[in-house]
Amino acid sequence: MKLEQKKGHIWEFLLDFLAVNLGIAIYALGWAVFLLPYHITTGGLTGVFAIVYYLTKFPMSAALFIANGILLLISLKPLGWKFVAGTAYAVFALSSFLEIGQQVMTNPDGSLIQVLGPGQDSMACVLGAILNGIGVGMVFLAGGSTGGWDIIAALVNKHHNISFGRILLYLDFLVIASCWPIFHDWRMVVFGYVTLAVYTYVIDMLINSSRQDVQFIIFTRKHREICDRIITETAHSATVLDGEGYYTHGNVKVVFVIVHKRESLTLLRMIREIDPAAFVSQSRAEGVYGNGFNIIKP
Repeated sequence: MKLEQKKGHIWEFLLDFLAVNLGIAIYALGWAVFLLPYHITTGGLTGVFAIVYYLTKFPMSAALFIANGILLLISLKPLGWKFVAGTAYAVFALSSFLEIGQQVMTNPDGSLIQVLGPGQDSMACVLGAILNGIGVGMVFLAGGSTGGWDIIAALVNKHHNISFGRILLYLDFLVIASCWPIFHDWRMVVFGYVTLAVYTYVIDMLINSSRQDVQFIIFTRKHREICDRIITETAHSATVLDGEGYYTHGNVKVVFVIVHKRESLTLLRMIREIDPAAFVSQSRAEGVYGNGFNIIKP
């Protein structure tokens, strides 16, 4: 049984590893082939360094690698080596794919190839945003991270009960709006917001809304092991109630836990590993407030 579980874990890891790499490659493809050649930016740390690239021609891949490296060093102690190691690999892969993509898409004179031809900014904007959304969605589904804002969000949510998603959204809007005072080009601002909207929509469609929360009701005799793993491996806790099977009159523990949508697969794998005989109910949770989720507002 242990050998089968070990093989299952290895297979799941390989599938997740493949999905993360494929997602990052698709994300980098969207930037290298469609967004960068047409001088289009969007939110996030990648959008910040796209603007830097347009201004200075400093390679976006190198800038992302340096900035994320600093953020990961800062987050090593509060977030742990597992988070840092996984994100560090994703950052390295993203920087590598971006560098390869830009080299392939560069003309001998140093300009970037516009594969759709001149004046096709609208189509490049949409295609680039779709590829970005698909890529990041695949990474999220595999439990990975692309770094950037994700690292900052994880650091803040570790110690403060605030809705950092809204702050990140405001930052995204500021990054795109900065194109006007820097370049005096309303086209970049408009296309930046369109890219952000399409990109966000594609992610939501792909992973059924990354901000959606899920409630689990777990009937198990191994509640301590499950709760310990929830507390140590996620940012959430659990509630345990006493239960009784009416047919068997046997005692059973009922574990209630609410996690983010992107964490549901991790939790299901955790339950299966600890107690394959557990009875689990999963349902969508609307309006979750409290520690680790949204702030209660009047």
